[in-house]
Amino acid sequence: MAKLGIAAIQVDAEATDNVDLIERETRAVTRRFPWVDLVVFGELAAYGASPKHAEPEGGAFERRMAALARETGTYLIPGSFYQEREGRIFNVSPVFDPQGEIIARHDKFFPFLPYEKDVACGQDYCVFEIPGIGRLGLAICYDMWFPEAMRTLAAMGAEVIVLPTMTNTVDRDVELAIARANAATNQCFFIDVNCAGALGNGRSAYFGPGGEPIYESGEGRDVVALRLDLKQVRDAREEGWQGLGQVMKSFRDTPLRYPLHENAEARAKAMSDLGPLAVPQSDAGAEGAPETEAKIFKVHQEQ
Repeated sequence: MAKLGIAAIQVDAEATDNVDLIERETRAVTRRFPWVDLVVFGELAAYGASPKHAEPEGGAFERRMAALARETGTYLIPGSFYQEREGRIFNVSPVFDPQGEIIARHDKFFPFLPYEKDVACGQDYCVFEIPGIGRLGLAICYDMWFPEAMRTLAAMGAEVIVLPTMTNTVDRDVELAIARANAATNQCFFIDVNCAGALGNGRSAYFGPGGEPIYESGEGRDVVALRLDLKQVRDAREEGWQGLGQVMKSFRDTPLRYPLHENAEARAKAMSDLGPLAVPQSDAGAEGAPETEAKIFKVHQEQ
């Protein structure tokens, strides 16, 4: 049986520099649970939500995380951080192996527009192998709101989808429903790791291949160590969860086409009446209006 030992760490983070905290938490959890194969943190856990902290590829943060993975002998996804490449900034989540090598990187597909401004969209799907255990897919936060992207990871063989998240807004409850639906519709484990403290409102959540809840964190610091039996995924895809729908096989076998998914121009034309992607404005006018979510996010970015 292939079992993945995963430690999801919902850090009680500060608004800016949490790299020392990531190192301490990783060392502590790997000492306590030597069976852990993979340690995961939330989105932007290292430096917070400001692109001004962007580093170059192979910069200080990635070097420190490479050393940490070697020291602890684990696979490590240290959340995400802003990285500058060829004059553009990406929200990036790297994957380190126990030798400290980067074996995969995911650039966030869908920056949280219109709030996460000036961040480029990723283009490549991130699926990687842990030898002897199985195949994992990696996405970041808002990516999960787009079922086409999650389905693609599953179709590429991902048995576990890992989602570093940084949510501090009122839609966290909705996100939990989406995470659960992604687990059920893709017949996989879905691991949604949020931040706590100054960066997030917690409630990290973990679902099995039938959408069954495994665990949900509270709003503060939490260290969740789980052993996921990937045979459950293989059985669900082969026989259906509880002997019911074999969803992935039906998706594979249908002759149905998805023309708006395949053609970006056709999609833009069909949905043109939605209007521009812009920050909503107060109906009361600018002067004396309540602080909008856009302003709140801007404060986080400038810290």
